[in-house]
Amino acid sequence: MPVFFHVRDLEVRARQFDEEIEPGAIDFQQGARDRDANLRQAGVLKAAGRAELVLGSLGEIKVSGHISGEMTADCDRCLEPARFPIDSDFSLYYRPVEEGYGDEKEIDTGEAEMGFYEGDGLELNDVVREFALLALPMQRVCSEGCKGICPSCGQNRNLKECGCTAERIDDRWAEIGRAHV
Repeated sequence: MPVFFHVRDLEVRARQFDEEIEPGAIDFQQGARDRDANLRQAGVLKAAGRAELVLGSLGEIKVSGHISGEMTADCDRCLEPARFPIDSDFSLYYRPVEEGYGDEKEIDTGEAEMGFYEGDGLELNDVVREFALLALPMQRVCSEGCKGICPSCGQNRNLKECGCTAERIDDRWAEIGRAHV
């Protein structure tokens, strides 16, 4: 059963957590871009830490701790499945959604780095999902030496060299050349 941090409970005292989250418990496809369509949990994600209300705030929750586990996603170069370990400390802040949130308005820098929650509190799986996405590398490659896919024939060059030669064509001047012919 998912862990829920209820604001009323956090007003009394901070809450410690030490959870193992099985594959499939978190929907990593929710709101995913095309790039993340094949993002999956490769095994158990372990999350341990503390959730507490930020003093002097109106329902702002700080969740900090450590997450470890492994995710799989398609390599950005060759499109083959690749594994990406996560083993990192985190500290995330969440503010309750207020009336008018969602209207177009300017936000300050601090709000850009803050998550939001609706209702009476926050679910740990939502925190783990957000941090796992943030912890993944910007360029997801199976290895530094990945040769990728041939732009001409589509062959995975890690499996077999195709022999295609890539010609560099600079067609910025093509129209000028045709005009003088």
